[in-house]
Amino acid sequence: MGASILSVVPLGHHGDMEAPATVMEFARVARLLADEARRLGLCAPGFRSPPRLTGVDRSLRRRAGAPPMVSVRLRGRPLDWVIEDMIQGVLAVNGLDGADKARVGASLDAAVRRDRGIYHAA
Repeated sequence: MGASILSVVPLGHHGDMEAPATVMEFARVARLLADEARRLGLCAPGFRSPPRLTGVDRSLRRRAGAPPMVSVRLRGRPLDWVIEDMIQGVLAVNGLDGADKARVGASLDAAVRRDRGIYHAA
């Protein structure tokens, strides 16, 4: 009997695995999302990597007198996943839900896609 191969594809992922996100890409997207959040009249959080909590992909930290901080794990994760966590962090910081969450999320996503030269929906 021959060896069998088990293939595991993360939910929502199709095609070849994207290269892991880099610190430079993370910094560029962080600036872009903060700028877009401010343009929309929202609180622009700070971004850092990695999260201080072990075993999480994203965390949110609020401290008195300081802007909220969204921490995202980069290591071993495709840039699209990192960007999604960053966008979700902006939405959480601003307490958005329902139609506002969908509208702002789409606007943040579109800003990143324009910057990356991606004009179609994922």
